[in-house]
Amino acid sequence: MESQIRKQYPSHPLDYLLRTDRIPHIWCPGCGIGTAFSSCLSALKESGIDLKKTVMVSGIGCSGRGAGYVNLDSYHTTHGRAIPFATGMKLANPELNLVVFSGDGDIFAIGGNHFIHAARRNVDMTVICVNNLNYGMTGGQVAPTTPYGSKTTTSPVGNPEAPFNLPLLAYASGATYVARWTILHTRDLIESIQEALLKPGFSFIEILAPCPVNYGRRNKEKPFDTLKYYQNKTIIKNNAHPTELDTDFAKGVILGKFFDVDRETFSERYNKMCRPKDLQEEAGAERVE
Repeated sequence: MESQIRKQYPSHPLDYLLRTDRIPHIWCPGCGIGTAFSSCLSALKESGIDLKKTVMVSGIGCSGRGAGYVNLDSYHTTHGRAIPFATGMKLANPELNLVVFSGDGDIFAIGGNHFIHAARRNVDMTVICVNNLNYGMTGGQVAPTTPYGSKTTTSPVGNPEAPFNLPLLAYASGATYVARWTILHTRDLIESIQEALLKPGFSFIEILAPCPVNYGRRNKEKPFDTLKYYQNKTIIKNNAHPTELDTDFAKGVILGKFFDVDRETFSERYNKMCRPKDLQEEAGAERVE
């Protein structure tokens, strides 16, 4: 099937995964979301999962446009509701591969409660959070991930609040796979997303990505400066304890795969508890065969 599609889209190896009629995209010059999105597409391609059974769900925000550009079944949901929407789809059709692709404000502010409970339940989905440290689409307001002291439209003299440590939050909530990379570390990022797609349970990957217009401009940080931070102020430390993972470029930001364990998914626990006994026995017999 892929070879037939490639004949229709010969110009780029990922064109068949894009709604090319919607290109060029709306992301700003220097924005990291395009690299995060293409890394996600590369991982989808290389994972070998059935793309006919794969769905991308996004919320509101700059990263939320990802669902509109991918040439798969996709849903652009309301603000903060991508994860519960994906949860409902997974429960209705357990064969689906669910990918939530959205931003830090969408997933961890208005959607924060949904995140912790989906991780607690270990719903089988991959959540990719593009973290640009602010509400980039709506004017550059302070977000749950904005570093201490950083300037935004709603913190003009500097953010007085401590930001979320996203990998720690995911780990503490019950995620079975937790990782963090930047858009500069594309090979590691693609490999990590591929692992997460193939991992049963709730997988979470944070991607640090520059927002040059709203965040960078107010903090006198050009796109190239951000990439230098990603190169010089990051440390790859797989299996680091989640309490070490604060986003503080003055100290250095730790990247890597931090947590990867196996436990029953929500669907497996639900079936064990709630399915009629004859269907449980039938499902058990199918697994034995």
